Amino acid sequence: MGSVLAASPQNAPPATSSSGSGGLVSVPPGFTMPPVSSLSPSGIGSTTSVQQSGDTEGSLPNPGTFEECHRKCKEIFPLQMDGVKLVVNKGLSNHFQVCHTIALSTLGDSSYRFGATYVGTKQTGPAEFFPVLVGDMDNSGSLNAQVIHQLTSRIRSKMVFQTQQQKFMNWQCDAEYKGDDFTATVTLGNPDALAGSGILVTHYLQSITPSLALGGELVYHRRPGEEGAVLSLAGRYTGSNYIATLTVGGAGAHASYYHKANDQLQVGVEFEASTRMQDTSVSFGYQLDLPKANLLFKGSLDSNWVIGATLEKKLVPLPLSLALGAFLNHRKNKFQCGFGVTIG
Repeated sequence: MGSVLAASPQNAPPATSSSGSGGLVSVPPGFTMPPVSSLSPSGIGSTTSVQQSGDTEGSLPNPGTFEECHRKCKEIFPLQMDGVKLVVNKGLSNHFQVCHTIALSTLGDSSYRFGATYVGTKQTGPAEFFPVLVGDMDNSGSLNAQVIHQLTSRIRSKMVFQTQQQKFMNWQCDAEYKGDDFTATVTLGNPDALAGSGILVTHYLQSITPSLALGGELVYHRRPGEEGAVLSLAGRYTGSNYIATLTVGGAGAHASYYHKANDQLQVGVEFEASTRMQDTSVSFGYQLDLPKANLLFKGSLDSNWVIGATLEKKLVPLPLSLALGAFLNHRKNKFQCGFGVTIG
């Protein structure tokens, strides 16, 4: 739920960045760019000030986008690592950056990826500049690219392209409108007027109170001989140090709870039930941040008895970061580990 990819093929390599924007393509690893949407939910630790300003001005805050409802909880879960990965980032100017990624895998094929990011000169916020162009290509010729631009103070657009070697695979475009107390998004994926196929996704999220936001998602897909629509409803409640979110629809249910214990420890719980896969799962994750030691540790445990953990260490003052990751599946008796080095 919540993605055009739910009804689209995806043959591209998995994303390696947890802060990537939504859509068909994620930001290449190590790239720095403004988020696709700055309409994040009321931040943990700032809810009190938001509520006070809302009471004072008599207006509700913008709730953010529908796709960001579960993002705060998902960010604290570790990402799987396999083999060895080397990432080299090089800033050529204040607006242009390139990235080289070499991945040596024991499960899949090894690969090399070259990526580039361009950030324009139009400033819309303290850390937001537009337009943004992001792309990366691997050694087989497959390309992932996206263009993000702030058209007006309330309208933001994004276009995403994806090719698999010489074959054009996916493309999508979306427009996001930010109101005072709501956000609406329309996404069109893989439209083909001749074949009469395509995917249309609409999102809407509305602030009911300074802490409560309600919204919905409608996914409509059509192809020769097949047509259907899936409706999902979502609610998010933001407290002083926690966020509780529930999404229910024809495709299943997704519930998450994020809690910030203190400045160092964050925990989260996710419940997912899929009607198509006839499967349910529960996951617990936590993140421990030790800024004085430049250490970031993430761990997780789910109902399928899969235990995972990642450790990231920044070697200050060198522009070098090390990452270690390991996942153990007790039911399948399978162990997977990885090591990564990021320069720049």
